[in-house]
Amino acid sequence: MILDRHWDVLWNRLIAIAEEQAATLIRTALTPAVSEAGDLSAAVFDARGRMLAQAVTGTPGHINSLASAMRHFLAACPAATLRPGDVLMTNDPWLTSGHYHDITIVTPIFHRDRAIGYFGNICHTADIGGRVFSADAHQVYEEGLCIPIVKLLRAGEPNEDVLRIVEANVRVPDLVIGDLYAQAAGNDVGCRRIIETLEQFDLPDLDGLGHIILDRSEQGMRRAIAAVPDGDYSASGEYDGFDREVHLAVQVRVRGETISVDFAGTSPESERGINVVLNYTHAYTTYALKAALTPEIPNNDGSFRPIAVSAPEGSILNCRRPAAVAARHIIGHFIPGLIFRALAPVVPDAVLAESYDALWNTQWHGRDSSGRHFVLVVFNAGGMGARRGADGFSATSFPSGVHGFPVEAIETHVPLIYEARRLRVDSGGPGQWRGGLGHEIVVRSPPGVRALLSPFFDRTAHPARGLFGGGNGAPGRFTIDGAVQHPKATVELPPGARAVIALPGGGGYGDPRDRDRRSVARDLADGLITVAHARDHYGWLAGEPDASS
Repeated sequence: MILDRHWDVLWNRLIAIAEEQAATLIRTALTPAVSEAGDLSAAVFDARGRMLAQAVTGTPGHINSLASAMRHFLAACPAATLRPGDVLMTNDPWLTSGHYHDITIVTPIFHRDRAIGYFGNICHTADIGGRVFSADAHQVYEEGLCIPIVKLLRAGEPNEDVLRIVEANVRVPDLVIGDLYAQAAGNDVGCRRIIETLEQFDLPDLDGLGHIILDRSEQGMRRAIAAVPDGDYSASGEYDGFDREVHLAVQVRVRGETISVDFAGTSPESERGINVVLNYTHAYTTYALKAALTPEIPNNDGSFRPIAVSAPEGSILNCRRPAAVAARHIIGHFIPGLIFRALAPVVPDAVLAESYDALWNTQWHGRDSSGRHFVLVVFNAGGMGARRGADGFSATSFPSGVHGFPVEAIETHVPLIYEARRLRVDSGGPGQWRGGLGHEIVVRSPPGVRALLSPFFDRTAHPARGLFGGGNGAPGRFTIDGAVQHPKATVELPPGARAVIALPGGGGYGDPRDRDRRSVARDLADGLITVAHARDHYGWLAGEPDASS
């Protein structure tokens, strides 16, 4: 009866608790990727390891991979083997979110002497040893320390053996170990709040509430799928890759209330670190389908049930150990745009044109003028694709959702000078609705500093494509003192040299000739496009009387 009367109150309580879990992690984390950019995810699970609710903060590649990872944690450490105060962790790419730099922490919730659920979170660690975070490796063994599923805490006491191993293998142990404790603290706050809630409502566990939440989510997802005409919808595309271009292909099969997504025809594994594990492929596939078909339905185990995802084993979207995977997000982030393109003929109002997609990480590392080692990953955002009725957002992380770094935070952590950050004029794809603009960054290395940059860039040769007659966004560009650089190979930035990182724009949506003249005039007035761009793509000439009407 309590659940019948109060399930919606309890559902909102779950969301608030997951948000507090994430907020605790953000406030206590030492790594700027977490504290400044929000590169994390947090969620609550029932006793069977089914994700019930997530924090709003986070990335699809983390949260949906975390949902898949829980079955591995429960297989390795069944509830009967756990005690109050135990905390588990792993960063095995094939068990969780796809590369060593993401560490997953899971804490059981004990209530009335039994484990009744779990809190889990993932965040990007400052360093994990091996090569510095980059796409350069040929095998995963080069990319750092692999932590199998182990106990970080045993009955509340630190597992000193594990901590010593981690400390001995990373460049900035204070940051890495500090973040492990921050992750455990976030879960601990969640556990306390859940127990308070169960006691307040006199509930023995999360099972009844979970059943309601998951069933309602599943039913909502099935209704949304049923509204899509049955059929097989396909798309494909070319992407920069490392030394050779990558081909991605997808077929989306809709049958009644279910969808199956198959990536057959996709390129085989790469010899470099841009391969994607199936967990990550599944994560961005389910995200894309929910975003297009039913964004209002909660993202949880129930909403995943009507969706099946497959990719050929040994392909770049289902790589096998020991394939290198550090830069798996570059290829994985193209999945939503590819699925949107496949579904565009049947749900044109629900999809975007292609975005810049591949999050343009810049991994700075080296030594400052005093010899101190520095390591910092910075997230940079390009243009989102346009959609029916709206231009794409400029300099906005999609599909990852992480925040950009303030320059003040970057220059606090690394001895570099950011001379400029500005929108790239004319970079948005033309269309009835214009693609979002990328932005341009200019960075200088001062005297006495040895600075290296590991770039994670794509769309330098294959720009974001428009939809329904919309034009492509501008491709990206990476130069040092005017010389074009490899978009994924580590390079040194000599003292006094300037790196210019120009991010791609998003694709346009609809025929540019149908764009409202007032929108063209507004873009000109705001400095987002030039007169030449307006003339070439929108047929507007300076001084035309209808340009401001």
